[in-house]
Amino acid sequence: MADITASMVKELRERTQAGMADCKNALVEAMGDMEKAVEVILKKGIVKAASRAGRVATEGEVRTYVSPDAKFGVVVEVNCQTDFVARGEEFKSFVGKVTEIATTAKPGTDLNTLPWPGTDKTVDFARQEMVAKTGENTVVRRWDRLEAKGAGGIVHAYVHMGGKLAVLISAEAPTAEAVNAPAFKAFVENCAMQIAAMSPQVVHKDEVPGHHIDKQKEIFAAQLKEEGKPEQSWVKIIEGKLAKWFSEITLHGQDNVWDQGKGTIDKLRQDLGKQLGGEVKLHGFVRLALGEGIEKKTDNLADEVAKLTGPSN
Repeated sequence: MADITASMVKELRERTQAGMADCKNALVEAMGDMEKAVEVILKKGIVKAASRAGRVATEGEVRTYVSPDAKFGVVVEVNCQTDFVARGEEFKSFVGKVTEIATTAKPGTDLNTLPWPGTDKTVDFARQEMVAKTGENTVVRRWDRLEAKGAGGIVHAYVHMGGKLAVLISAEAPTAEAVNAPAFKAFVENCAMQIAAMSPQVVHKDEVPGHHIDKQKEIFAAQLKEEGKPEQSWVKIIEGKLAKWFSEITLHGQDNVWDQGKGTIDKLRQDLGKQLGGEVKLHGFVRLALGEGIEKKTDNLADEVAKLTGPSN
């Protein structure tokens, strides 16, 4: 059997909010496989959902850039070890240059390999110089680019908490003239804030891969079995659970958070289209939360974790 460590139990608890004992048992059943352990927790119905965020965030900044014509945008995450360094001018200047470099980079490029402006150095060499100056590790972690579509297409950026979280969204008004309509601009800004607050995974349910849907059905079936529901009733119950799941993970399906009681994002989108004389489209988005998925070292673990992961008597 794989060794189940305290940090593994802690990570699973952070991802699922299940009890320590349940987390340890799930890891044992999954033979130490973290993703399978999350699945075990879900199937047993111990919790209804698991966090996609993973472990605790580190410091740094997420920064965006949108072109003057709003036809493309980039978002970049650069990490450091403390908030003190993240707030310093040296670090902020470094992030600014990395973001500038990203504006002309091809999607999928490792920014660390690109030239540093005005020198024969690479971004990674400049990063190492930053490390030497600040005494902290600095990482150009990830970036993305989003393009506008159509004559009425724009990319809009929303940055939350001074660079702790950022969203890029690609939206399209019915016409090039309608792009400047206050109602369209407000809708796009509100959608960006919705994405920041509610973390949808995709715009529309058609974008959800079939194998993800099959896996979710499997999880729901296992939950119903655990609850002792009669098997003949499963089809309708699972259908209802899937509809609710889609309403949670899709931007279109979520209830809007800025004008509650007025319906889903999709309903507001359709209503706005009627107002503007054509279809308003949401083509895609990128959401980056600072340090998402990175483990921050902690100096102590609860005694309960240590006991649960200790040798059996």
